[in-house]
Amino acid sequence: MWLTYIIIAAILVIAELLYFRVADKSNIIDKPNGRSSHTKVVIRGGGVIFAVGLWVWSAFFGFQYPWMLAAVTLAAGISFVDDIHSLPDSVRLVVQFVAMGLLFWQIVQSLGFAGGEFAWWVWALMAVAALIVCVGATNIYNFMDGINGITAGYSLAVLVPLLLLNRRSDMTGKFVDGSLIVVVILSVLVFGFFNFRPKNKAKCFAGDVGSVGIAFIVLFLVGCVMMKTRDVTWLIFLLVYGVDGVLTILHRIMLHENLGEAHRKHAYQLMANELGMSHVSVSLIYMGLQLAISLGFIYLCPASVAAHWIYLVAMTLVLTGAYVLFMKKYYHLHAEYLESLKK
Repeated sequence: MWLTYIIIAAILVIAELLYFRVADKSNIIDKPNGRSSHTKVVIRGGGVIFAVGLWVWSAFFGFQYPWMLAAVTLAAGISFVDDIHSLPDSVRLVVQFVAMGLLFWQIVQSLGFAGGEFAWWVWALMAVAALIVCVGATNIYNFMDGINGITAGYSLAVLVPLLLLNRRSDMTGKFVDGSLIVVVILSVLVFGFFNFRPKNKAKCFAGDVGSVGIAFIVLFLVGCVMMKTRDVTWLIFLLVYGVDGVLTILHRIMLHENLGEAHRKHAYQLMANELGMSHVSVSLIYMGLQLAISLGFIYLCPASVAAHWIYLVAMTLVLTGAYVLFMKKYYHLHAEYLESLKK
């Protein structure tokens, strides 16, 4: 098995290097804009390796999750097109909803879901709600991809606990083929080698193809856990991104801003820009927070529904409080930056 993983890792490295050559010749690059935290042109779309890794895993271990593979390919594909030529938001959202529907169907098929607990219309309402939430979560994952290393680091902070959880028969039991998580981790490590670097030294950025692709993979894995246990509190594996993303959106609504316009108001962006912290340091903070919360949920929190909800609510309140205090103390620096642009 280890030899197989070594071969797969080598294939992924070669695939990433080949993509760099194609992207360089095709001018697939990321130019700084109003929401950027970088100041030079960098190759865009290096995160395509996440979808490539999924195909490589399928080739080696059998096409066990064809609907999931189709969903990730569809979502990553339209995002890659958007990386090259900007598409209308409506087109991307329609494709994401279709892809998420395929992802849900894969979860149902994989776990042999019967659905006898509730009437069909209750399941239908829950499915629609989950569809909206998951598409929103995908776009938050995309919005959070703004500095070197944050997508790779945060994804590892989600994937490693999922791998550990998948091996614990006393909690959830096996909810997915473990080799899938291992190969996804390998693809993240390959991307991270070229991206998880100090400011202005990254070889490539994930691009929408990467952030959306890995978001779909992560949501599939978390969705399998939730469906296997009938417990939605496993969404805690995405809590740090969720709190920053949702509160930043609410903040922008309070400021009467156009949510479709580029911005630099996420907490991680203030850290990297206004406070001058290194990209690697900020990414490690987000990675460390999520890893600590997830491992605490697995190994410290009692395995009961009540305990899970108490832990989730407590961590949400702590992160929310930290976010509000941080913004109260440092947001004025960003406001001053915006004022300087008007002069």
